Amino acid sequence: MISIKLVKYSIVKKEAGSKERFYRKPGRYNEPMPETTHIHLLPDLLISQIAAGEVIDRPASVLKELLENALDAGSSTIQIQLEEGGVKLIRVIDDGDGIARDELELALVRHATSKISSLDDLERVGTLGFRGEALASVAAVARVTIASRQQAGQHAWRLSAEAGATPEPAALPFGTVLEMRDLYYNTPARRKFLKSDSTEFAHCAEAVRRIALAHPEVGFTLTHNGRVSLHMPRSDVRTRAGAILGEEFLAESRCLDAAAGPLRVFGYCALPAYSRARGDAQYVYVNGRFVRDKLLNHALREAYQDLLHGSRYPAFCLFLEVDPATVDVNVHPQKTEVRFRDARAVHQFVFHAVQRLLSGPLATPPAPGAQTPAAHEASSHEPDHPARATQAGRPIFVNRVAYQGSLGIREPASSHTYLAFAQAAQTPASLPPATATIETEAAPLGYALAQLHGVYILAENHQGLVVVDMHAAHERILYEKLKHALDEQGLATQALLIPAVFNAEAIDIATAEEHAEALRQLGFDLAPVGPRQLAVRAVPVLLQAADPAALARSLLSELREHGVTQLLTAARNEFLASMACQGAVHARRLLSLAEMNALLRQMEETERSGLCNHGRPTWTQLSMTDLDRHFLRGR
Repeated sequence: MISIKLVKYSIVKKEAGSKERFYRKPGRYNEPMPETTHIHLLPDLLISQIAAGEVIDRPASVLKELLENALDAGSSTIQIQLEEGGVKLIRVIDDGDGIARDELELALVRHATSKISSLDDLERVGTLGFRGEALASVAAVARVTIASRQQAGQHAWRLSAEAGATPEPAALPFGTVLEMRDLYYNTPARRKFLKSDSTEFAHCAEAVRRIALAHPEVGFTLTHNGRVSLHMPRSDVRTRAGAILGEEFLAESRCLDAAAGPLRVFGYCALPAYSRARGDAQYVYVNGRFVRDKLLNHALREAYQDLLHGSRYPAFCLFLEVDPATVDVNVHPQKTEVRFRDARAVHQFVFHAVQRLLSGPLATPPAPGAQTPAAHEASSHEPDHPARATQAGRPIFVNRVAYQGSLGIREPASSHTYLAFAQAAQTPASLPPATATIETEAAPLGYALAQLHGVYILAENHQGLVVVDMHAAHERILYEKLKHALDEQGLATQALLIPAVFNAEAIDIATAEEHAEALRQLGFDLAPVGPRQLAVRAVPVLLQAADPAALARSLLSELREHGVTQLLTAARNEFLASMACQGAVHARRLLSLAEMNALLRQMEETERSGLCNHGRPTWTQLSMTDLDRHFLRGR
């Protein structure tokens, strides 16, 4: 039996002077209503403390505001000194323009700034700071001191933010030193919300990295409790990206630089193989300002969608340049969100720029002067004839007769090139070495030599050895073909000479009958042949080499889970990727030389073929230099 306890709130009548006031009885969290209810102005200090609650939520927020002021002052070198995670001390030293003596006191007043003076300036903000709130907000919750000297000044001037303080002379090279001590000393309730010193320092260090990444022309040094934590000298975008995101990120990234009218986006996008378990390597900037914008994040997520599946996160650092008049940066207290005047145009521009980059050419030509196989010195112990594999697990060389079945891959128009090369490989004397070199230069992935463990294709190209994961590569090829066919005219059907019959549940038979038209659109013809049996009478031409029964079971399961509408729209690509995975050539299957070369040519013609549908690389290159280094040749 369930009992319900009713809580009765009583209305209590209370005398307040000559007036009768009614209020709810105070409960556990309720406080009596204040006696004063008339409208009045808040004190300036309380106003600043309220503003600080919006702008300053932890030491990292203070540091961000101070760094933005230093950059707006034209600094070329900035030093940051922290103590106890920035709670006890944040000191920012810059070599910027400095502040005049007469303006020091004004710098600590709310809404006092040198960066804008009219509504037109606000609508075309080109600086990182512009509201004139930061220093006043910090001074309301911490002890702040400013020392500054302009280049033309005879000496520096120092001012404390304490009431009644006046500027006094100080010794300082040109620039500004802004010091904040004892954050939230006068609001202890807010101080309780801060985390440990190590956690607060981690947030401060990340704030420095975010700003430093967008300003490689400025040198940054960060110390914590007297120890240097970060030191980044002045450099270029690539060097700074490597210092912050790591050299591995650069090695696994592609450089982006695209423009369309007033829009430009540049930076680095990591390949999906470099994906991460967390989104901690994603940096997006608008006119040099770090942002977390839902529109831009969605565009980037969509650009990676066909390459990165599951719960992995891509890595990138991208800089978007737009006309300041077309973007509103005054929509968030901490200026981490923006609003674009033409949001759709920006979304499509970023999406297509990144998608084209990730779908770019499979391989780039070797650098001029690169060593070619023909020019490479032959080893003195090389055999005069191709090796023959006679034991399991050893390479299958070109003179071995492999399985002659079909992968369902058409031979490209340029197939005569690799066929000629294949014939020459079987009769080496018929093709001079110079001609062989020209032929290997004709295709980025070169020409097949062997199959290793029934899993990898070994090929020779202009640079050296190419190793291809044949299942992953074939999976990507089928996936792109399935998408294209469904977009164009629907999937062509191949009738089976002998229908594939399999046992099915009653719900499977009902699903096949209910969605017969959708199944035909996807290239399948299924029909019941008994109370518990279904027959597959036709499959898509592109998947004719796959197991028809397995494909049908997977399709029926997807239809039950998603429904036909979602399967042909939102979940379409995931379904096609699943079908491509089942239809791709599996490990341990021996391929003929022609099949291996046909697969290589198709990879060169297919978008995004450097990665499979799950974001894994499909091939890798081992140059002659790499091989020489491994075998200590020339030493």
